[in-house]
Formats: sequence, structure tokens, C-alpha cells
Amino acid sequence: MKNNHKIGIVGLGYVGLPLAVEFGKKYKTAAYDINRDRVSELLNGLDSTGEITKRNLQSSIKLSLSSDINSLKDCNIYIISVPTPINNKNEPDLSILFSATKNIGQLIKKDDIVIYESTVYPGCTEEDCVPLLEKESGMKYNKDFFCGYSPERINPGDKKRTVTKIVKVTSGSNYRIAKIVDDLYSSIITSGTFLASSIKVAEAAKIIENCQRDINIAFVNELSILFDKMDLDTQEVLDAAGTKWNFLPFRPGLVGGHCIGVDPYYLTYKAKQLGYDSKIILSGRKLNDNYVKYINENINNHFVKITNKKKLNALLMGVTFKENCPDIRNSKVFLLHELMIKKFNIDVYDPYASKDEVMSKHNVNLVDFNCLKSSSYDCLVICVAHSEFLNININSLIRNKDSLVYDFKGIYNNNKFMRL
Repeated sequence: MKNNHKIGIVGLGYVGLPLAVEFGKKYKTAAYDINRDRVSELLNGLDSTGEITKRNLQSSIKLSLSSDINSLKDCNIYIISVPTPINNKNEPDLSILFSATKNIGQLIKKDDIVIYESTVYPGCTEEDCVPLLEKESGMKYNKDFFCGYSPERINPGDKKRTVTKIVKVTSGSNYRIAKIVDDLYSSIITSGTFLASSIKVAEAAKIIENCQRDINIAFVNELSILFDKMDLDTQEVLDAAGTKWNFLPFRPGLVGGHCIGVDPYYLTYKAKQLGYDSKIILSGRKLNDNYVKYINENINNHFVKITNKKKLNALLMGVTFKENCPDIRNSKVFLLHELMIKKFNIDVYDPYASKDEVMSKHNVNLVDFNCLKSSSYDCLVICVAHSEFLNININSLIRNKDSLVYDFKGIYNNNKFMRL
């Protein structure tokens, strides 16, 4: 198989597409997505996620795209990169992953390798996915077919740390397969790879990356609540503490998206299966999930003290789950909008998010920049640190000296009207 890789990619989202493009520059690569509209836009050179340019797509000369799963039947290495969300009980929802696994199980042949990129709890690949592959294929794991795991580390919106420039953790179901998987990724990853001793180690490494970040954000979110009661500027305190070389530069904020607000629940779910109830991880999750309510209460308390007006005007700046990308998955800004609309007339502005997607999924209307009302907002909340916001004169948008600029991302640190 060394010089005969035929790669099949399942899923063309933020993870699968960049991989498909890079592999397609070197190997015959067939990429599949169940969403026909997604495939159609890519065939026309458009990536609505903003991660891949038309020029980069065109440079992947060995890549083919399809919404037909049978387009992958001639491949010998399959890479599954589909979403692994949670359900309304904050438990893993593996239905998409299992569906993709069953489909690939019907296609794999003897000696084929199935590599998983989707974030899962430790043990999921071999304990949950492999039995499905065996059932659908009629073959035996590590005898007739093999598996690998190389967790995605995509950072949406980051134009510097793209897929080839992020160290890749790799693993395989035995040493020979692990070496094939590692060599495969090494051929496109310029930052190098880390070959883990087992699939389970690689799964665990990925899940704790986001758990660690979630806990660190929860810590500074709690600090912001505490410092507010002390009448201290959280940003100033963090800046001062940050002068020490080993102080971590985390900032308060809403925690959403497809990773940080989701992955901790995968690890705590597995922990509970093993009879261990998480202490720190779930505490951090609870605090971050409730932080949006604190923001809403803080805003309401501010205006109770200074006005009797029944309905005020507010502007929410940003709805995506992070800066400089169009991804609105699991964004907590929509919950803030839902809480605030009871007392405010709200305009929402985001230069990255899709108007149609925001309206269809959340029934929220995004306004254009030229529709923002001059000198009319009683409350302005910077929810996302989009770089474009730095070019906006927020003084021209707020009504008066009693207006509240709630900048918990700290991008307007020197504005005299800011309240934290």
C-alpha cells in the first residue's frame, strides 16, 4: 500500500475539506459529503466556511468531490471526519459517526484502513466503531482490516495555523498500521507528527485539550464575576497578572462551538460509565454554560439603577462562536439574545455569519453595517472579538454617558464609556 494510497474522505466540513484538499495534491483522493448543496458549492469553487480559497481548491488536482457514497468504493484508506455533538441531556450523540461507520463498513475490502478524526471519548473507536465495521463488512479487525485515529485540531478562522501547520497526533491498531498512518499524515503536515502508542491514547489526548481550555476559561469567567463585585476591572487585573512569564493569557467569554463546549461532556460521560463522577470538569462546564445568564443579569442591574424606561435599544456585536469565522454552531450569543429581548429592542451585527443561516436556525435578523443606528444604543455588547470591530467607532453608536458598552472580550480596553 506504500505507493498506492487511494484516500476516501467522509465529511467535507471544517475538518474534512482542508484534509481532502491537501491529500488531493499528492494522492488520488475521493471526498464525500451527504449534503448535496455543500458538494455543489465546492464544485463551483466556493467554500462557505471561508477556510479554503478557490485557488487552493483548484490546486488539489487529484481530488474528486461527490455526494454519492459509492464514489469511495475504490479507496483503500478511509478518513472519517464527521461531527460528534451532544444531545439535549449533554450526552454524546454518536449517530452521525455510527452512520458514517456503517456506510464505510459496507465499502471496505481486505487490508483497508479506516482512520477516525472525529473527537470521541477514549475507547470509542475500538469499542464502539470497530464492531460496526466488522458487522457491516463481515471481516475481522486487525486481521482483514485495520484502524487508525488522528484527532482533528482545526482552528476555524485561523489563517496562520492551518491544517498543515499544526502538529498531528497519529495512531494505529498495530505498530505497522500506526507507521503507515503516521507516514501518510507526515507527507502533508509540515509541522510534524506525534505517533501515539495506541488509538486510546490519541483519543484521550484530543479530549483533554479542549477540557483544559474549558476549565481555564471557566476560571477567568469566575474571576470576572468576583472582580465585578469588588469593583475591579477584570481586564486590567489580567493584564497585570500576565506580566509574569507563566501566567496563562485566558480571557472571559462565552464558550460555544463544536469543541470546547461539547468535548468535556464526552469525557465525563465515559468517566460516569466507569463509576467516577467528575469534579473539576463538570464544575467548569456548569460555570461556562451559566456565564451568559450572569452577563444578562449584569446588564439588567446596570439599567435598573439609572433609568425607568420600559424598553431600551441594544446592539449585539457578533454571533459566531469565535472570532473571524462564520461558524455559529452552539453559539451562546443566541441565548443572550433570547434573554435580553425581554427588555431591549435588539439589533444584531456580524460581518462573518450568514444572514440566511442565522435566520433559519435561530430566527434572528442580522443587520448590515450601514443600518446601525448612530447615537441610539443604550447598550452595546461585544460578544465576539472580530478584527473588523476594531475599525468601528463605538462612541458614534452609543446614546449618552449612561450607555453601557459591555466588552467582556476586552477589544476596546481604552474606551472611556466601557463598563465591565
